Amino acid sequence: MILVPIPLLSIGPNEMLILLIFALLLILGPSKIPELARGLGQAVREFKKAAEGEYFEEATTSGGSSQQSGLTEEQLIELAKKMGINPEGKSKSQLEQEILQKAKEEGLTEKKQ
Repeated sequence: MILVPIPLLSIGPNEMLILLIFALLLILGPSKIPELARGLGQAVREFKKAAEGEYFEEATTSGGSSQQSGLTEEQLIELAKKMGINPEGKSKSQLEQEILQKAKEEGLTEKKQ
């Protein structure tokens, strides 16, 4: 009887991966592997989209109102005058809010899907 030391029989992560791939090929067959990989890729893509969407929403809601529009105060005053809003004595954030409110009333804002 030949005695083999225990460390030589241990299976490392690389060997486990190779054995797993062979087992999948034997169980599922070669035609199912691309379908599984495609499904996994789509799941990862959807997860990334959802994560980016949450990040984008968080950035727009956590940003101040001055970052929301990206317009200078002069541009806001000019826009307010064009929309029939009196800009005198109002802060930039007040002007942004009134412009948005007026745009919503007139149906000028985009609707979310």
